[in-house]
Amino acid sequence: MFTTRPELVGTFGAAASTHWLASQVSMSILERGGNAFDGAVAGGFMLQLCEPHMNGPAGDVPLIIYSAEEEQARVICGQGPTPAAATREKYEELGIEVIPGTGLLAACVPGAFDAWMLMLRDYGKMSLREVLEPTIEYAEKGCPITASPAGIIGAAAEMIDKHWPSTAAIYLKDGKGPKAGDFYTNPQLAKTWRRVIEDAEGVSSDRIEQIDAARDIWAEGFIAEAMVEFSQGEPHYDQTGKKNNGLLVAEDLKNWRASYDEPVSIDYHGHTILKCGPWSQGPVQLQALSLLKDAGLADMDPVGSKFVHTVIEAMKLAYADREAFYGDPDYVDVPMEVLFSEEYISSRRQLMGGTASLDFRPGLIEGYGFQFDYEAALDRVPEDNGLVGFGGGEPTMAKLHKGDTCHLDVIDKWGNMVSATPSGGWLQSSPAIPELGFCLGTRTQMMWMDEESPSVIGPKKRPRTTLTPSMALKNGKPYLAYGTPGGDQQDQWQLIMILRHIHHGMNLQEAIDCPSFHSEHFPSSFYPRHAQRGRLVMEGRFDAKVVEELRELGHDVVVGDDWSEGRLSAASWDDGVIKTAANPRGMQGYAVCR
Repeated sequence: MFTTRPELVGTFGAAASTHWLASQVSMSILERGGNAFDGAVAGGFMLQLCEPHMNGPAGDVPLIIYSAEEEQARVICGQGPTPAAATREKYEELGIEVIPGTGLLAACVPGAFDAWMLMLRDYGKMSLREVLEPTIEYAEKGCPITASPAGIIGAAAEMIDKHWPSTAAIYLKDGKGPKAGDFYTNPQLAKTWRRVIEDAEGVSSDRIEQIDAARDIWAEGFIAEAMVEFSQGEPHYDQTGKKNNGLLVAEDLKNWRASYDEPVSIDYHGHTILKCGPWSQGPVQLQALSLLKDAGLADMDPVGSKFVHTVIEAMKLAYADREAFYGDPDYVDVPMEVLFSEEYISSRRQLMGGTASLDFRPGLIEGYGFQFDYEAALDRVPEDNGLVGFGGGEPTMAKLHKGDTCHLDVIDKWGNMVSATPSGGWLQSSPAIPELGFCLGTRTQMMWMDEESPSVIGPKKRPRTTLTPSMALKNGKPYLAYGTPGGDQQDQWQLIMILRHIHHGMNLQEAIDCPSFHSEHFPSSFYPRHAQRGRLVMEGRFDAKVVEELRELGHDVVVGDDWSEGRLSAASWDDGVIKTAANPRGMQGYAVCR
C-alpha cells in the first residue's frame, strides 16, 4: 500500500516522536554513546520546549521501559497526585460541579521531571548536564514554531494577553502570537535548567548524586518554592469565569516522588501487550484486545465497514468499564482479575452485535462499579467547540486549539526500549510561573465530583490519566514500543494500529498511515466531560460506501479531513534489527534510524 514515508530500518538505534527535533536530539544522544534511556530523557525535555502547547516541565509522563540487562519491562509512574487540600468539599465550597480544565485549581503535583530523572539515574549512563544541554541551547538561541503551536497561541492570544501576563511575556509580542516559521526563545526556562545543573554539580561530582540533588531541588528547592508561591499567590482567571488560587503547598511537593510499577499485560496472537495500570486508561486497550481476540479480524478488510464496526463496539464496552471501575489503585479496589477473566470477557463479547449500540454499558461486577449519569454527559456540550483559548482537554487533530500531548519511542543497539507519553503543563492551560518559564498542569480535571465514582476527587490521589504508552513483547522477547497523543483517542488509535500490524501484516509505517477512526460515544476525560451518543469519527480517506454502510448500522458518523486521526509513532527491535515509523499528520512527527 502507499505510505507517506518508508519504514526505516537499521541496527544502531532509532527514535520516533511527535516532533522532528525531539527525535533528532534523542538520536544525537545515542550517537554520543548514550543508551535509549539517556536518549529518551533528552528527547523528552526537548519536547517540552518545541511543543509547549502539548506538554511542559510541570506536566506528567508515564513511561514503559525495557531493560536488556535486566531482561524485564517496568512502568515508571510520572503521574503526580492531587494536593492534600483537594477535597470534594473544597470544590463544592467554590460552587464547582465539574472541575475546571484550566488555571491553578486543576493542578496536581507535577510528575514529569522526577519520572525522567528516576529513569536517568537508574538506567541511563549520561549526566544531567549532557541530557539537558540540547534543550538549553534551543531555549536560548531559538526554537522553530510550527503551524500547530502558532494556531493555538493565536487562538488563546486575547485571553493570555488579558489574564495571564506571565505567559504573554514568553509567547506574545504586542498582544499577538508568532507565525509558523518564526523562532521563539524561553531564556527563563534556560536559566532554570542551568541553575538546576550548577546547583546539582555543586553538591557532588558523582552522576547519580547529581541527579538525586536535582530531584531534591525540584521538590524542595527553588523550583518548589516558586511553584508554591505562585499557586498560593495572586489568583488567576480560569474556566470557572473567576479568579482562583491553587491548592498546592510545599508538603505536597516534598512528599511525592515518581515510582516503579508492574505493567498490566495480556497475551494476544503471539504478542504480550504491556500497559500502565488503572491509574491510567491503559487497560482499556487490553480489554478491547481481549474482546477482539477471536473476532476473525484477519479475514476482514482493514478499511472495511465490518472491521470498523467490530472494533468500535469493543471500544465502547472497554471505555464504559473505564468509567465504572478505573481509579488510583492505592485508594480504590479495581477488579482487574475479573475484568480480564475469560468468564467476564465472554459475557461482554456477547453484547457485540451486528448493529451499533447506542447505550452506555459498563459491566456488572458485584461489589464494584457505580452508576454513571450518561444522560448528564450528553447534555454537557462544550462551548465554541472546546473553549477556544482555554486549553481544556486533549483533542483530535481537528481541534488543535485545545491542549494535546506528545509521544516518544527510543530503541538502542542493545535492545533497550522506552515508550513515553508526556503531557500536561500546556502553555494555554495555566499561567506561566515568571521565575521558572513554565506553567503548572491541570490533570485534576479528570476526576469526578460524584462521590460514588472510583475516580472521585480526593486528597493525594492520582487522577485516572488518559496518558497511555504501549509496549509489546513477541514470543517473550522485547519487540515494539508505540503510542500517540490524543486524550481519550490514544488507546483507540493504538489499538487500530496494532491490530492492522498483527492481523493484516502491515509494516509500522503502513499501519500508521492507514485511514483511522475513533468513538466519542463515552464521556470525555476533559472538561466539560461530555459524551456524544453513537458518535463515530472517520478520516475522509475512507470509501464513501464504507461510511454509508456504517450509518446503516446505526453509527452517528462524522467524516473528518483526509489526514486527521492520530499522531502515532512506533519503533521495533527484532534480534538486533531495528525498525521505526512516525505519523505524517500535522507534518511534524518524524522517525530517525540507522
